[in-house]
Amino acid sequence: MTGYHETPAKIPVLFLMGPTACGKSALALRLAVDFPVEIVNADSVQIYRGMEIGTAKPTPQERALVPHHLLDVTDPDQPWSADRYREAAWETIHACHARGIVPLFVGGSGLYLRAVEQGLVVTPPVAEEVLTAIREQAARHGWPYLHQELVRVDPETAARVTPGDGQRILRALGVHAATGVPLGEWRRHQPPPPPFAVLKLAIDTPRAILYPRIDARFDRMVENGLPQEARTLLEKNYDRELPAMKAVGYRQIFPYLEGKRTLQEAMADARLASRHYAKRQETWLKREDNLLRLTGEDPLPEAVAHVGRFLACRLPGRGYTVLRD
Repeated sequence: MTGYHETPAKIPVLFLMGPTACGKSALALRLAVDFPVEIVNADSVQIYRGMEIGTAKPTPQERALVPHHLLDVTDPDQPWSADRYREAAWETIHACHARGIVPLFVGGSGLYLRAVEQGLVVTPPVAEEVLTAIREQAARHGWPYLHQELVRVDPETAARVTPGDGQRILRALGVHAATGVPLGEWRRHQPPPPPFAVLKLAIDTPRAILYPRIDARFDRMVENGLPQEARTLLEKNYDRELPAMKAVGYRQIFPYLEGKRTLQEAMADARLASRHYAKRQETWLKREDNLLRLTGEDPLPEAVAHVGRFLACRLPGRGYTVLRD
């Protein structure tokens, strides 16, 4: 793997990625037995308080085994952007580094992890009325139509965005409308990436194994009280358009609580949505550079070998072993 011997002065950071229900959290806890790591949440919904069951958030017992960071940092009506996450994550990295700890980021939110590794394009805020006007155009004409407008005003960004990617089209057109400067031009003037050496691991689970895991995990969530947790969120009158309220699992359970779907129908909807989410996560991973996939039935030996090699050259003198007996 490239990167084991590059720029030892850089701060070592570990990413453990993969689709939902592939076993990231369990593997992270096992890695904490062998290495001086603390776990940093990289799930965009686990940052919200009151969303424990539906996000498969680490239990109090698991948190007691190894310190966890960036869990329960805000309420669902206070959305976090990728830039806010990046800022908090960088602070966490430096705090861990000062104590001789290696941060292990665990989660499937690819944009958050990319923001940590590479930073984000810094642009001025876009007024909500500008974004609303763009959304109204999309409702009338569709995102492919607005993608053609993006080709006209910002061909560089348009080449990186698919015609159906409404979120990115909205951002790019919003930036251009607000500033008169294409997002591609802002991108060229972004700050240099942070001084981190990142080892990126991803659990590679065949769909024939992953999908039954997804189904079984959601069934357990329902048994463990997900409908009651979702009802509590509704009773707090959070706006249904909030990112947290659109999270997979909650979004499908809400209609059941409102009498619009049976529980079995809602569960089937959630299982299917979770599978689609896993597909999107896999698509994101295919675009990741320098990603090491863990393909074994038990990913721990491969993960220990990779992490051991990576840290041996960055934290010399710790005596890490490359392979388990």
